[in-house]
Amino acid sequence: MKFIDLNLLAALDALLSTGSVTAAAERMHLSPPAMSHALARLREALGDPLLVRAGRGLMPTPRAVELREPVRRLVAEASELMQAGAETRFAQTRREFVIRAPEGAGIVYGATMLAMVQQRVPLASLRFVAESDSDAMALREGRVDLEIGAAYDRGPEVLSAPLYEQQLVGVARKGHALLAGRVTLKRFAAEAHVAVARRDRTLTPLDRLLGEAGVARRVLLTVPSTYGAMMAAGISDLVASVPDRIAHTVAAALDLVVFKLPVVVPPEQVVQAWHPRLDADPAHRWLRECVETLPARVRHGPLRERAHRAMLGFDER
Repeated sequence: MKFIDLNLLAALDALLSTGSVTAAAERMHLSPPAMSHALARLREALGDPLLVRAGRGLMPTPRAVELREPVRRLVAEASELMQAGAETRFAQTRREFVIRAPEGAGIVYGATMLAMVQQRVPLASLRFVAESDSDAMALREGRVDLEIGAAYDRGPEVLSAPLYEQQLVGVARKGHALLAGRVTLKRFAAEAHVAVARRDRTLTPLDRLLGEAGVARRVLLTVPSTYGAMMAAGISDLVASVPDRIAHTVAAALDLVVFKLPVVVPPEQVVQAWHPRLDADPAHRWLRECVETLPARVRHGPLRERAHRAMLGFDER
């Protein structure tokens, strides 16, 4: 019977997931030469080159593609087996979770999410990073642990679970002329607007619906984030159209009024997504459970009032 060093399975999983010797070495906390040596041993053991040079990168062979999911499952199951009793070690686990999400998610959920995670993993920390349309490999390469955002195709290997639907609403500063009467299509479109830049730079559903109704917004300012748009609306006569959850959470702190848009924009599904290699990890599983319950906690709990007081206190300094 031929034996193989089972440590090579983890190296194989890292290589097949990242498609890069350097990235796999970083994940395994090895030097690139050590990972190159592991790849050479894997090629010899499996009788296949696994990863071949293609331009400046590496391309998996058909055998490597065939092995990717079975190896991932084996490594995850082995990790879960070795993590038996991990609950008792959570108190000593120091871990930073990197979460990619729209800026509003960190504002609305960040502090509450941290408090929930630390109930079981007291030494855990969270780091929110901004969305990027040029970093689709972050989940696969392990640079991001969890992604929160709109539902779209992140690739066949990425797992996801629905969180909630968000509806678009309008916001304007208190005393804005638009709020003096019924917000009609004509009056809404005639105002100066601040918009949030879209990752795909396509026409927004709101603008498509307005166009079908024969009107168009006058977008005079475009900013990178929802919270930035709300800040701009709070200190000017600009009108913003933003997701209802962040609007209702921070509107009072920014002296804004939330109003119903004159067109019904279909709600957007928000999901959490993660790479399968983390699916069985107990700490990551707890993080996902916390995220899953966050929408209800924010809607029914005292977060909104606490956020308002904290933000107003900041404004007063």
